Amino acid sequence: MKFQILTKLLLPVFLLASACGTRKLPLIKDDGKINVVFIQINDVYEIAPLANGSIGGMARVGQLKKELKQTNPNTYMLMAGDFLSPSVYNSLKYEGKSIRGRQMVEAMNIAGVDLAVFGNHEFDIKEDELQDRINESTFKWVSSNTFQVKNSTVQPFEKRTSITSEKFPESYILSVRDTDGTTAKIGFIGITLPFNKASFVSYTDPLITAKKVYNQIKDSVDAVVALTHQLMEDDVELARQIPGLQVIAGGHEHDMRFQKEGNVYITKAHANAKSAYVINMSIDKNTKLVTVNPVLKNLDQSVLIDSTVNKVVDKWIEIADGSFGAQGFDSKAIVLANSEPLDGRETEIRTQSTNLTRLVTSSMLYAYPEADGSIFNSGSIRVDDVLQAPVTQYDIIRTLPFGGGVHLTEMKGNLLQQILDTGLKNRGIGGFLQYGNINYETNNTWTVKGLPIDPQNNYKIVITDFLLTGNEANLEFLTENNPGMIKVYPEENNPKNLKSDIRLLIIDYLKNK
Repeated sequence: MKFQILTKLLLPVFLLASACGTRKLPLIKDDGKINVVFIQINDVYEIAPLANGSIGGMARVGQLKKELKQTNPNTYMLMAGDFLSPSVYNSLKYEGKSIRGRQMVEAMNIAGVDLAVFGNHEFDIKEDELQDRINESTFKWVSSNTFQVKNSTVQPFEKRTSITSEKFPESYILSVRDTDGTTAKIGFIGITLPFNKASFVSYTDPLITAKKVYNQIKDSVDAVVALTHQLMEDDVELARQIPGLQVIAGGHEHDMRFQKEGNVYITKAHANAKSAYVINMSIDKNTKLVTVNPVLKNLDQSVLIDSTVNKVVDKWIEIADGSFGAQGFDSKAIVLANSEPLDGRETEIRTQSTNLTRLVTSSMLYAYPEADGSIFNSGSIRVDDVLQAPVTQYDIIRTLPFGGGVHLTEMKGNLLQQILDTGLKNRGIGGFLQYGNINYETNNTWTVKGLPIDPQNNYKIVITDFLLTGNEANLEFLTENNPGMIKVYPEENNPKNLKSDIRLLIIDYLKNK
């Protein structure tokens, strides 16, 4: 009896549940519109924040992506080149090997980089080191005009694991889908300026290649983005030649650039993740209309630090401190307790002298009191920051991450004149020269210690070992073999010789001045 009563009570519930189970839920209608967000960073050499922790840092980059992805799952991070070198870590070793960008790849992996293109400085490191970094990366690469020379043949770079290999594509297609079912395809071209002439790298013409690859993919995608690492004027020309591009997300200049050429936006964020471009792209499949809205986001204290990425940053800081100690540095030691801010911003040092560049040239003269003058290239300074007191040894290390020695040379006045004239023409790039005891006068003449340069006189000039290689822009004539180079004085082969590392030299100069 009780069972019959229970059955009668439950039967309506079963019938209701059965009816609900067969009822179709209303479908969300595909509206043919989809929004995609791209976070663009470029020229990042520091994984940790700058300016006493107040700006930049890969942990802030990771936090930005996390926040934007919560709002729109179709959020992707782009790296527009130059992240493996130059870096303060590149002169350090870990687990018996030179670090050479390993810290940056690990930070990029955790922060959520999705797609990268080569910058010219990726080829500063050795081929096997670059291959290791590629293999460690969990993000994708696109490389339209940059290839590997292997066994006398030109072939795509590739990512290798123990069981697979993945060749870098000339174009990358990103497929996206939103909650109502709208799908879209976005094509990427990856262009790198053919600046670094490493023997294992081969380039095709950037513009010709970009046009070729664009034409190959434009009819099979809904939008095309050029991910580039080249000069701004080359990006402008690219926009003029391929007006169908939606955006050129670029790098190389460091000082943030923004321009709209025709309907094509060109975006370049500040170096060292001081900012990121947030590029909002809306695709209407019905009208075939694509709209782009780039917004510069400053990565300052308004952006939180992602704890997961920060663990990676802290790990590498600890590794670096140990390695610096092995090289004779005490990274936390204060070298300037009280000082006016030292200006190492690239916008300044590549166009004029600053108190920081004068500190370097004075240190070089301190090493050789008998010298008439000193010269170094602005590109040696990579800090792109204003150093605030107290200044530590680490600040000096990161200011000049390449390190390298200084040499006393003796040269003819006409060669010195040619060097200085070329350096002046290099204004705006790393080949712009800084000098001590040398001045450019208003009557377009150069003076050394207050006297005009005599083309036939000999001058003792301190220069960096990098300049002596002839590898700086337009200064290929500056080598030991130049007829105007009378002598390069030999250096003592001694690891304690301060002249063998300009950073140790600067620290010693500050200690004794």
